[in-house]
Amino acid sequence: MKRSSTSGTTAPGGSPTGASAGGEGGEPAAPQGELADRLEAHRTELTGYCYRMLGSAFEAEDAVQETLVRAWRGHDRFEGRSSLRSWLYRIATNVCLDLLKGSRRRARPMDLSSPSSVDTPIGTGLPEATWIGPVPDERVLASAGDPAETAVARESIRLAFISALQRLAPRQRAVLILREVLSWSAAEVAELLGSSVASVNSALQRARATLAATGEAADAPPRPLDDAQQALLARYVDAFERFDMDALTALLHEDCTLSMPPYELWLRGRADILKWLLGPGRGCQGSHLVPVAANGRPAFGQYRAGGTSRTESGGGSPWAIQVIETEGGHVTALQSFLDTERLFPLFGLPPRYDGPSTGDRPGAAG
Repeated sequence: MKRSSTSGTTAPGGSPTGASAGGEGGEPAAPQGELADRLEAHRTELTGYCYRMLGSAFEAEDAVQETLVRAWRGHDRFEGRSSLRSWLYRIATNVCLDLLKGSRRRARPMDLSSPSSVDTPIGTGLPEATWIGPVPDERVLASAGDPAETAVARESIRLAFISALQRLAPRQRAVLILREVLSWSAAEVAELLGSSVASVNSALQRARATLAATGEAADAPPRPLDDAQQALLARYVDAFERFDMDALTALLHEDCTLSMPPYELWLRGRADILKWLLGPGRGCQGSHLVPVAANGRPAFGQYRAGGTSRTESGGGSPWAIQVIETEGGHVTALQSFLDTERLFPLFGLPPRYDGPSTGDRPGAAG
């Protein structure tokens, strides 16, 4: 669903502006152009909330669009008994809970099976709805605000944490995100869900226990991208683009993982990853990596030597969005998402690599 214009001529969903929505409680409603701007101002934080709930950037954007359309259409019935922000979160929660009814939880390859071997056939890709997908930081993180809050928000969109959230029942998921990530009070969450404080606290306890079993926590300490990590990323880009296995050996943690949705196959261990790159993954030789930022982590658009699609010949074709995890001076996870037809436009990447441009340098993102 297309993101709405904020020009003041079109409301969420395409409704014409210019008139005044009716108000209640004796308070005049905002002119519709102003209302559209007020609703649009909440898009980024609502997208972050819906992404944590749903595990898909595309579903999250659709959910937010539906939220804003419902708010636009129902604003004349909004009595102002809560803030506009709280009202929008109530609508967004209901939209997400509706979407999650009967749906299969999204996952990462390592959530579904044991590690594969280098000789395991790559198999057939599973449907998109199987997988947790990456999200550009700019779609879900405010560009300005308290640095400490931004750092916490970055940690709460890590792919591993999003995966852990999907293990929770939908209402528990909403409670944990609202309480632990967004710092709402139990009373505020109870009002939003039409529940009791005791019920909210009980749901939060169960959600915390489930997360603890996965090894994830909502209050994980933020990990800033410092100079050492920037230097590590620069070395990684250099080694990957030169396809230098000796250099990669020094950079990858011995228990590093490699995953490639939509394929279920995933590898654990530096040795197997290097063997795979020299075998089935040899087509990555000659790739170029263009920095982006995804899930609070450095990431890259990978263009493989070849044509403008996976089957054509020629130069610089999109191959994957790589999301990189680092720790202790090593790369600990290479997460490659191969749905380039949708992901490259989402990340603002061109359909062809024609050489470096401004900002196209190792470590520029994040």
